[in-house]
Amino acid sequence: MTLRTLPEATTFQRPQNFQWDAPSDVLAKWAEMPLAAANQDAETITMFDVIGEDFWTGGGVTAKRVAGALRTIGDKDVRVQINSPGGDLFEGIAIYNLLRAHKAKVTVEILGWAASAASIIAMAGDEIRMGIGTFMMVHNAWGMVIGNRHDLAEAATLFETFDSAITDIYEARTGSKRKDIVALMDAESFMGPSEAVKNGFADVVDDKLEAGTGDTKNMDRGLMARRQTEAALARAGFSRDKRSEILGEIGAKTAPRDASRHTAARDAGVPNAALLQLINTFKI
Repeated sequence: MTLRTLPEATTFQRPQNFQWDAPSDVLAKWAEMPLAAANQDAETITMFDVIGEDFWTGGGVTAKRVAGALRTIGDKDVRVQINSPGGDLFEGIAIYNLLRAHKAKVTVEILGWAASAASIIAMAGDEIRMGIGTFMMVHNAWGMVIGNRHDLAEAATLFETFDSAITDIYEARTGSKRKDIVALMDAESFMGPSEAVKNGFADVVDDKLEAGTGDTKNMDRGLMARRQTEAALARAGFSRDKRSEILGEIGAKTAPRDASRHTAARDAGVPNAALLQLINTFKI
C-alpha cells in the first residue's frame, strides 16, 4: 500500500455576505440521475448529497459528519463514494484536509458526479476510481455575494484567491501543468472517466462502478422529487437560500399542523401532481 503525499489545502475565513451554491446546470443533471447504491461496509463514507449543510432538509455532506466517520473508522483503509453536484467550497476544502490527513489508504470511487467542491474532495484519494458514465467537473470558485460595488470588488479579488487555492490542490494531485488546469477551470470542464484519467484527475476507469446504480424500485422518491424541484428552481435563477425557503414552505403546507417548520421541510413529501406542475412552471 502506497500513500500519496498531498499538501494541506489553504483554509479561508468565510465572508459574511457569501452564499454557497452548486452550478445550476450541474445540479439539474445530477438531479436526473437515479440514487446510487451505497456500500454498506463500516469503512465506507458515502457522499450522495450537496457539499455543505442544508438546514431545510437536514442533509448535506459536512466536515463534521466526515470527521465523525473517520473517528469511528480509526486507522483503517477507508473508501469514499461520491455522487455530488458540489456546493460549499469551504466545507469541501475542510473535508479534503480531513481525508488527506487520514493515516491509512483512502480510495475514492465516483458513482455519478464529482463536481465543483466534490471534485476537490476527490483529490484527497490515494486512488481515484471512476465508474462508467460518471463525470468529474472542475471550474472556478462559484457563489453569490451580496453588497455594494466595494463589496463586489473585494469579492472578485477574494475569488481569485479561492481559484488559486483550488488550482494548488488539482496541480498537486494530478501532476498537470498549472496553465492547463487553469484552462480547464476557466472552461468549466466536464470530464468522463477516460479524459479524467488522461488529465490526472483519476487513476482508474472501473467498469464495475456504474453511474446511477441505485435500486429504482426502492429509491427514496421524496428525495428524488426534491432534487428535481430544486434543480428546476435553480435553472429559473432562484438563489440557494430562496430555493430552500420555497421548498420549506411547500413541505410545511403538506406536513401535520403540529410539526415544526424544520421537521416539515425535511420530512414531508410533496404530492406528485403539485410537484410536476411546479417543475413545469419553472423549467426554462
